[in-house]
Amino acid sequence: MSNHVVIMAGGVGSRLFPLSTPEKPKQFLDLTGCGKPLLRLTYERFLAVDPDAVFWVVTSAEYVHFVREIVPEIPESRILAEPAARSTAPCIALACWKIRSGWPDANIAVTPADAYVPDIQAFACTVRTALDFTAGRNAVVCLGINPTSPHTGYGYIQAPAEPGKVVKVTAFKEKPTLEVAERYLQEGGYWWNAGIFVWNAATIESELRAHAPQICSVMDDISGHFGQPDEGQAIRELFPTCEKISIDYAVMEKSSEVYVLAADWEWSDLGSFEAIAAITGKDPRKSL
Repeated sequence: MSNHVVIMAGGVGSRLFPLSTPEKPKQFLDLTGCGKPLLRLTYERFLAVDPDAVFWVVTSAEYVHFVREIVPEIPESRILAEPAARSTAPCIALACWKIRSGWPDANIAVTPADAYVPDIQAFACTVRTALDFTAGRNAVVCLGINPTSPHTGYGYIQAPAEPGKVVKVTAFKEKPTLEVAERYLQEGGYWWNAGIFVWNAATIESELRAHAPQICSVMDDISGHFGQPDEGQAIRELFPTCEKISIDYAVMEKSSEVYVLAADWEWSDLGSFEAIAAITGKDPRKSL
């Protein structure tokens, strides 16, 4: 069984405008001051998980050139260009259909391109645990982050977990009010949803067919063109017909096979100027 990493890099980073713009969004910027864009950091972080993993990037068609520049190690055939933004469920489905066409027994980790995780080895250990868990069973594993504050900008996963332990998810919670977030921390058993998912190819196909059949129908049509000269044209014509829906709504909140693996390493989605300032010690707005 081979490990595959799907990096989602199609967002526009609107919360960080005008630092992040539709022309060059945050995943292609060096927001941590280390000299590397977030996409590069994500790629290197997952190399530590498995240096032999097969990497894929799903991005907007107009951002393909950024991906080529930042991660030239990823072949162009594994950079999947979305002709239209349809949220994360179609994005993930396209990558997973593509992977399964060549590696039917693949084990897959899916990640956003724009997170900050300084402890690479602790991160790698957690993701390897998730990959080991999904390699031999029908399971969807989400990574949950131990909350350090009553953050209102993150979704939460409710589960009786502890760091390093994989358990069934009790419920997914939308971004809460401050009062609710404070209650989550007081009660315990709530984890920030990092948006990182692990599953095997057969499992995610089965879950999408059960809960998002319209998207699967489109992917089945597209997959008939994989490896053909008109593959790109088929994606351009058919992908925009997918329902626009997140993987959380399409699968996570409906499936009975969803688990969480809790982690206690530092994590941020760098979704605000305050989050960037907390990490770098500098307010990026002052340099605009």
